Amino acid sequence: MPDPAVFVAGAAGAVGRVLCRLLLQDGYRVVGTSRSAGKADWLRSIGVEPVVVDVFDDEPLRHAVVQSGAGIVVHQLTDLPQIRDSGSMAAALERNATLREVGTRNLVAAALAAGVKRFVAQSIAFAYAPGPQPYCEESPLNVSAADAAAARSACGVASLERQVLGAPFEGIVLRYGRLYGPGTWYDSPPAGAPLHVDAAADAARRALRHGAPGIYNVAESDGSVASEKARRILHWSPAFRMPPSQSRL
Repeated sequence: MPDPAVFVAGAAGAVGRVLCRLLLQDGYRVVGTSRSAGKADWLRSIGVEPVVVDVFDDEPLRHAVVQSGAGIVVHQLTDLPQIRDSGSMAAALERNATLREVGTRNLVAAALAAGVKRFVAQSIAFAYAPGPQPYCEESPLNVSAADAAAARSACGVASLERQVLGAPFEGIVLRYGRLYGPGTWYDSPPAGAPLHVDAAADAARRALRHGAPGIYNVAESDGSVASEKARRILHWSPAFRMPPSQSRL
């Protein structure tokens, strides 16, 4: 039986909007966040109960999660531009790393206040330190990279993962590959662990229902990242796509 409610933080993002549709189809009640009132209207139009809140506002966020009655929280928050712009990427990566550190801290605290039993978080599968490929979940992250931006990004990822896995609930971290498809930076698979946005959402849907706590790589097989654990335990497939009849926006 579906849990009475799932709280999706970042519900109007590229992965979140697909995930919300999948959860609604499965019979879940879905409460989803956005910082934008306009996006909240769209969430409402598909059946999501929208909450306009900023993850950095800890008290309103705590209230939203507690009031939702959710037993599961899904963290799909990012802070990146819709269009990849090399001139602004350094600032965007810093904002994203801060969100992973501070935003995750606030969301975890809110989940604990609400008595949430399971927490699924988006991470990335392209922050590994250089080494033998394919990278597995035990491979070290690139927190000591000589490149300052790469090190900062990896440290943000490491912080998110420590917080989720160290909390007293069932924490699952999905290390997504490089997303492509509707709402992402790429129309076709990019080099280095590609992942279609629909398959990313399906991995989150599966992780909130079953699977032992821990880290799971989630990417297509191109020799760079091993995702056998997600295939075996979550019964996930990179071939998953939303039915063509489903509207996305």
